[in-house]
Amino acid sequence: MKKTADIIAAAPIFEGLPPEQQAAVNRIAVTKTYARGEALFHEGDDGIGFFVMLEGQIKVFKLSPDGKEQILHIFGPGEPVGEVPVFSGKPYPANAEALAPTRAAFFGKSDFVRLIGDNPTLALNMLAVLSRRLRQFTIQVENLSLKEVPGRLAAYLLLLSGKERRPVVTLPISKSQLASLLGTIPETLSRILSKMAAAQLIRVDRRKIHLLDQQGLEDLSVSGKI
Repeated sequence: MKKTADIIAAAPIFEGLPPEQQAAVNRIAVTKTYARGEALFHEGDDGIGFFVMLEGQIKVFKLSPDGKEQILHIFGPGEPVGEVPVFSGKPYPANAEALAPTRAAFFGKSDFVRLIGDNPTLALNMLAVLSRRLRQFTIQVENLSLKEVPGRLAAYLLLLSGKERRPVVTLPISKSQLASLLGTIPETLSRILSKMAAAQLIRVDRRKIHLLDQQGLEDLSVSGKI
């Protein structure tokens, strides 16, 4: 098991800091634990700080007026969560809930802002993380608004396969949660998985997905139709 300090040091926000600055970061970190289903924060809560995931998995999501859940992100160890309010001065814009027993390092807003004043490198790292998140949101909005669900699913599977284009990927979340992330319902997702398997694009083995035809998946991620 990785040490808390090592996970924090490798997080995008803190990566590359010299030892003395990393020690200052560790001094203001407060470790918190959450049971599965427990909230880290709710939409509209005061943005009093942010988290760096140490163990477990959380989902960030919004609820529609009729209670429908739309998952925005799934985060695991090393990922920062809830960092936007630290700079915006606004409440948390979404909900965050543990999908599994979770441990996270919490950084209070006032402590972190003071730390940035002494360490400008932190501000640059934070800007890089926020820019990456903005790009992710832009891609997600594009996928949800312009692509059909099969195209969204193909793009997601290719994302999981990484730059190495691994032939087998493991879904990090349940299929019902994946449906929410893709902006559809579980029944529709199951039908699309079956169609993709029948077209010999993939083979499904519970949470393991064998990518049999990656070029076909690339084409599907663009056309959106199967």
